[in-house]
Amino acid sequence: MPIEPHGGTLINRIVEGEEKQRLEKKAGGLERVKLNSRELSDLEMIATGALSPLEGFMARQDYLNVVDLMRLANGLPWSIPITLSIDGKNAERLKEGTDVALIDGQDELLAVLHLEEKFVFDKENEAKQVLRTSDENHPGVHYLKSIGAVLLGGKISLLRRPVYEDFGNYRLDPQETRYLFKHRGWKRVVAFQTRNPIHRAHEYIQKCALETVDALLIHPLLGDTKKDDIPGPVRMACYEVLLEKYYPKTRCVLSIFPAAMRYAGPREAIFHALARKNYGCTHFIVGRDHAGVGNYYGTYDAHYIFDEFDPEEIGITPLFFDHTFYCRTCEGMASSKTCPHDSQHHVFLSGTKVREMLQKGEVPPMEFTRPEVAEILIKQMKEAD
Repeated sequence: MPIEPHGGTLINRIVEGEEKQRLEKKAGGLERVKLNSRELSDLEMIATGALSPLEGFMARQDYLNVVDLMRLANGLPWSIPITLSIDGKNAERLKEGTDVALIDGQDELLAVLHLEEKFVFDKENEAKQVLRTSDENHPGVHYLKSIGAVLLGGKISLLRRPVYEDFGNYRLDPQETRYLFKHRGWKRVVAFQTRNPIHRAHEYIQKCALETVDALLIHPLLGDTKKDDIPGPVRMACYEVLLEKYYPKTRCVLSIFPAAMRYAGPREAIFHALARKNYGCTHFIVGRDHAGVGNYYGTYDAHYIFDEFDPEEIGITPLFFDHTFYCRTCEGMASSKTCPHDSQHHVFLSGTKVREMLQKGEVPPMEFTRPEVAEILIKQMKEAD
């Protein structure tokens, strides 16, 4: 039996046929709310079931429970608020119990929100609870400061999906990945979350995990990230060359995770795991400083947070990996769990050092990154200059 979606049912809020025509006709006379890029990606993931059991943007009780208790109002584990914001003045024109047209940046109609509730929320509390900081240098806090003070809660009906000009073959919905896994006879699939190019340490933990399961889903996040993160097209080129040359084609899949990064560290590790459960994965890799940024979280806080839940209620099995590296004395990849030698034996480069080398056109040691990946990154940096 395939793993159940979170909450037991894979949600589908995409409307078609007569219902779609009815809502499209009705939308012309509705109040309109423009979504930002994070809200657009959340809208799509709600509609396709990636955020099951959510059927819309969170109303007050779900929101408060998630922020303070990491659970939905019904008690189901959930760690990240999924919200739609608006400023106070514009909120006044919206009435609870009515429908609202949701539009993108080009004023194109995408969906209808069945508005159940509108409520003012405590940004400071959300920042402290979810992000564990109120420091505006944290990108998640910066986002909270930038949005409206009122949240709109209610189910959504998706009429038209956002249009993407790239990576169409890699944009698989949960229903599609589940079909793919079943078609290939994969019962145990491990997912790997990434917002960066894969280096040798990542490759090592992926292949360690792959030794114990049927297949690997490399699931890079291609929603909003920080401005200084590597651009999505560059990262995808890195993944493609790695999969072509160094991974078994019959046991690996590359697909896009359309979420925006929250940089919420441990809370986001839970969120990422639950979403991959909806995509049909049975296992999820959690490395060091998962979804972290700066020094806001402890190195292994994203491991420890899983202890706050019963494994059965999370459902997907987390695979925890320590800091990994190449050890010259061991003559191979290792981790702090398996290598007895101190750091002077290890090939370790800081992110700053790697960027300096790439900007100079220098290829980092093969023990750190594959040369094919380095070439792509060097080319990107030259073009950026």
